[in-house]
Amino acid sequence: METTENVYIEGDNLEVLKMLRQNYYGAIKIIYIDPPYNTGKDFIYNDIFKMNKKESDLEEGVIGELGQRLVINSKSQNRYHAKWLNMIYPRLVIAKDLLSEQGVIFISIDYHEAANLKKLCDEIFGEDCFVCNAIWRSSDNSNNDAKQFSYDHNETLIYSKSVDWMPQKQYDEKKQKHFKNPDNDPKGPWFDGNPLNSPNYRENLKYDIKAPNGTIIKPPKNGWRWSKETLKQKMDTGEIYFNADQTNIKRRTYLRDMKGLPPSSLWIDFEKTGHNRQAKYELLEEMPENIFDTPKPTKLIKYIINLVVDNKEATILDFFSGSGTTADAIMQLNAEDGGKRKFILVQLPEDLDKGLEKASNDNKTTIKNAIGLCEKKHLPHKLSEIAKERIRRVGEKIKQEFPENDIDDGFKVFKTSDTNIKWNSLIDMGQLDVTQIENSPELIDFIPGADDVNIVYELMLRQRDLPLSESLVRLSDLGKRTYLYASSYLVCLETEITEELVSKLSELDPLPIKFIFRDSAFKDDISLKDETFRRLKALIEKNAGTNKPAYTVEFI
Repeated sequence: METTENVYIEGDNLEVLKMLRQNYYGAIKIIYIDPPYNTGKDFIYNDIFKMNKKESDLEEGVIGELGQRLVINSKSQNRYHAKWLNMIYPRLVIAKDLLSEQGVIFISIDYHEAANLKKLCDEIFGEDCFVCNAIWRSSDNSNNDAKQFSYDHNETLIYSKSVDWMPQKQYDEKKQKHFKNPDNDPKGPWFDGNPLNSPNYRENLKYDIKAPNGTIIKPPKNGWRWSKETLKQKMDTGEIYFNADQTNIKRRTYLRDMKGLPPSSLWIDFEKTGHNRQAKYELLEEMPENIFDTPKPTKLIKYIINLVVDNKEATILDFFSGSGTTADAIMQLNAEDGGKRKFILVQLPEDLDKGLEKASNDNKTTIKNAIGLCEKKHLPHKLSEIAKERIRRVGEKIKQEFPENDIDDGFKVFKTSDTNIKWNSLIDMGQLDVTQIENSPELIDFIPGADDVNIVYELMLRQRDLPLSESLVRLSDLGKRTYLYASSYLVCLETEITEELVSKLSELDPLPIKFIFRDSAFKDDISLKDETFRRLKALIEKNAGTNKPAYTVEFI
């Protein structure tokens, strides 16, 4: 789907987060992650941890990587907790940079690292930005074989970017049953039992109230809830009134005026947040091949997303995306309420064959099933391929169930790799001579086999605040290798720039805000390069008015 705004990225999530920082700094409203829980059997990213505190605080957050990306973090290792925390730390540092000012991150975790993760997040996000440690009842039945207690829950740490972040108020029909309308009040159902007293002692709120019949009504122990002036206003509107014998006052609250209740820290209603067994059955309907052992229920992710105010157009990031539940939940929500939420999912393309070799007997069946599906679909034996297949199936299912809805069920796929561009001159390095360049001009600028689309996206990753989900079109009327990204950035990869081409570019309407050329395409014509720079730069600045762009014409 060419117009999709959803993104799926295969690669080491630390490297991906570093690249996304330039384009998505302060742009993500919701981050949800479900990292490995460090149970002693989990595969974790095998980063290098030889860093001091100062180095850990550096922008990059990490100083290097080992060759093998995944290792089992065994409890027998003396750095058991440190390895896991050092893995998660730099990723959360960058995650904070990506959050918008009203952004929030939700982190699923269990008891193995919950306490340590809380301390880590306090340091990264700030103690004042700690929102809640929600308890999610993950199991619908207890483990009768547990040695001490049956752990039937997971925890969800919630941190906001700003201290003033507020969650969406919740409407719970079960907690509204006490609202009635026995007198057919035109304002609708009402309730008279809300408190009249101040929650704390206030001397200035202790005053008598005189009823129309002369009865003196004494204040509660802590005083009334409002000042005399406010109480009179509420009496005038009918919110506060005297009881039948005028010995006390009542407060009437209408259901229509309720703004909802603060969400609870206990997520124990299976109808709202689901449970692990339900998630397993749900996934079997989508993928009967029985591939994933412990997916999260889409109900949980949908509930989390709806805890955020104005989330219908939010960009949601999950950089431990696993089976793709976050994408599933987002597409479901968009279908249900007409939202335009977008997802960015990141997943390491874990090798299923190697995973099978190291897997316990309990896990071998699902991994074999995953490999079998890859074989059937002629796909590489990678976990990310399975997740992408799930997202495709979900999209097709939702399209069938909601045929009238305009749902974005597509996603762009990116993979981390080495650069496509030779940023250093190979002539200066003595690796190319002029004869080679004349016979094959591609050698001077690009890695052999580099694809134009990949080159354009690599260049766009170096621009600020430019999402990967934007449109990319080839301007075939201008040349075979001229592209327009996001209707604003023109990338010209033609091997030769002529005056005629520059004239055509200057006549584009609307005019791009930036032009990028290959330096080698100007050959030795320095005057043409200078004229191109001056001409296009002047046009862009003229269009921009007083808002002068910093870099308008670039050469690679």
